[in-house]
Amino acid sequence: MQVRDARAADAEAIAEIYNDAVLNTTAIWNDVTVDAADRAVWITQRQESGFPVLVSTDDDDVVGYATYGSFRPHDGFRHTVEHSVYVRGDQRGSGIGGTLMTQLIARARENGVHVMVAAIESGNTGSLRLHEKFGFVETGRMPEVGTKFGRWLDLVLLQLAL
Repeated sequence: MQVRDARAADAEAIAEIYNDAVLNTTAIWNDVTVDAADRAVWITQRQESGFPVLVSTDDDDVVGYATYGSFRPHDGFRHTVEHSVYVRGDQRGSGIGGTLMTQLIARARENGVHVMVAAIESGNTGSLRLHEKFGFVETGRMPEVGTKFGRWLDLVLLQLAL
């Protein structure tokens, strides 16, 4: 397994991973899928803004991706980022998420980030455990702030001071 910066050619695989999470999980609270062109623009915009988009590959197949971006749009939050890590459905639980987290945290430290924030649906125990393994601590819980699949969702906020 290799972790590298995403390229435009990765957009289709990233879109597939994203869309699977949209359609089948509560990891992404969107109802609309995207296409490769959308993800290509997204990759470019992230990278041009100074934010990493990392992909994990296995024999040149993208099996996961991770990124971070602005936590909030106000100047006072400029040293805090919110991140995302997504793994292809057939690869979840295989250690890819941890590998991506390791690289993403290292990149955040290199870039002078002070705090990383995770916003995770309360029922996503795999993601909660992964973050706790890396030292993230729960700092907030917001009941019923989202909805998907006909039910209300609770949001758990975790953070890691770098």
